Amino acid sequence: MTHETTLIATIAVGFGLAFLFGYVAQRFTLPPLVGYLVAGVLVGPFTPGFVADAGLASQLAEIGVILLMFGVGLHFSVGDLMAVRRVAVPGALAHMLFSALLGMLLPRLWGWTWAESIVFGVALSIASTVVLMRALEQRGVLDTADGRMALGWLIVEDLATVLVLVVLPAFGTSVHPDSATTHAAGASLPITLAITVGKAVAFLVLMFVVGRRLVPWLLERTARTGSRELFTLATLAVALGIAVGASALFGVSFALGAFFAGVVINESDLSHQAAADALPFQDAFAVLFFVSVGMLFDPLAIFQHPLPILEVLALILIAKPLITLPIVLWFRLPLRTALTLAASLGQIGEFSFILAALALALGLMRREGQSFIVAGALLSIPLNQLLFGLVEPVDRWVHARPRLLAMLERPRSEPDVAAPASENLPGDHVVLVGHGRVGSAIAETLARHGIPYAVVERDWRIVSTLRENGVTAMFGDAARPGILSQAHLDRARLLIVTTPDPFQTRQVLTLARQLNPAIDTVVRTHGAVEQIYLERVGVGRAVHGERELAASMARYALDALAQSSASAS
Repeated sequence: MTHETTLIATIAVGFGLAFLFGYVAQRFTLPPLVGYLVAGVLVGPFTPGFVADAGLASQLAEIGVILLMFGVGLHFSVGDLMAVRRVAVPGALAHMLFSALLGMLLPRLWGWTWAESIVFGVALSIASTVVLMRALEQRGVLDTADGRMALGWLIVEDLATVLVLVVLPAFGTSVHPDSATTHAAGASLPITLAITVGKAVAFLVLMFVVGRRLVPWLLERTARTGSRELFTLATLAVALGIAVGASALFGVSFALGAFFAGVVINESDLSHQAAADALPFQDAFAVLFFVSVGMLFDPLAIFQHPLPILEVLALILIAKPLITLPIVLWFRLPLRTALTLAASLGQIGEFSFILAALALALGLMRREGQSFIVAGALLSIPLNQLLFGLVEPVDRWVHARPRLLAMLERPRSEPDVAAPASENLPGDHVVLVGHGRVGSAIAETLARHGIPYAVVERDWRIVSTLRENGVTAMFGDAARPGILSQAHLDRARLLIVTTPDPFQTRQVLTLARQLNPAIDTVVRTHGAVEQIYLERVGVGRAVHGERELAASMARYALDALAQSSASAS
């Protein structure tokens, strides 16, 4: 094959096999990422047949990293992070620290250097946001309190990883001073880190002082032209231009530059359009990144180093979740939240690959170490589904043993806010479980019609705000005994459950029937099977969100078409 067609062949074969195996993975309810990695293994130098150009694949993968980090920046929400900051920030940092320390022990036992062991441990401590979101969406719990907590936790890990990517080149320079290009050979690690962090801070100041104004202004001016092509081009030019400029002028990684390019655009009113325009390119080049990672994996490593790979897998699937449980329970959160977070962190993904690739280039990781990481991802991502499947049975098993539950769960000691006395509820009131996007809209309707109601909510900030506004609100999980009784469900007329978590909904209904067998109920569900089950057990109304939305839109369409037909005749 001639040199002129090598790039085309690499892209064509990479995309083709990635699509094929990604489709197969999707059919088996696995993240397509698994298929992309397998495609990379097949076109890599360690398997027979076509071998893609590793150099070209690496450069295409670098574009994928830039656009991937740009997308992370575009979707970074300070509000989501602040909502769970009390637990997510210290919890995620503690989890990364303990996981990294445990991960360091394995390569030390294998005879690796301290520098290699540190980087390897950090790479294993990072979970994949992409894999997590997929798992939460499949179970319909992305919008629940547990889902938001898990996402906030992963956001903190992502930010910590960005910081690691900043200091890793300086760490590599200190470990291998002969390879230093920007610093004097033999410079001490504190000095090298200080210089690197100083440059990164200078870049951040420039981005938030100048870029925060200049980039949105540029996109706004481009949007006024009305040209979709120019706006897409401007978005890509900003992402790639800032990433390359940050690396050339400030010595920071492409990933960091792209991330903060996305952050400054995120504050603009045009961020959603920018994200929509960049998404196809991000997806395409991110696929090539995962393919290039798979190319570095030698399948024979499974047979040559079976014990190290099993040890890595045990650390990911067993040790990391076990580290998570006591950390979450320390913050006095429910056991179910702790179990959900533990399952969420039992995998590794894209950031581990990015860190491993950079470490390999800096001489801070052995090639077999990267193979171990890829093998750990390939095996842990499918098995992570099993961890999520254990959340409900384990939670149910523990709740059937009150003494064990009392040892694990401790009531939160929140500062009290004067709450409207629930005894003043007139009876025949409404008990509303959940005050999120759906629950708050229902509460507004009830208040507008003068219907008395009480709210049961697990988020203390929401409870505090409601109480300050004179609303009867109870803090706690309605699926736990004793919480609904505080809202005097025994003399309520209607129970509304807005949580999308089917397991929690079933528990709430069971407790509600014990307190008030005649209570009328309306619940929210995201699945047709769950809707049928709920209606079969006597729920007054099970609202299937997507079906109700479709029905409402269809009614409007029929009305609009009927009006058009009438005017035409």
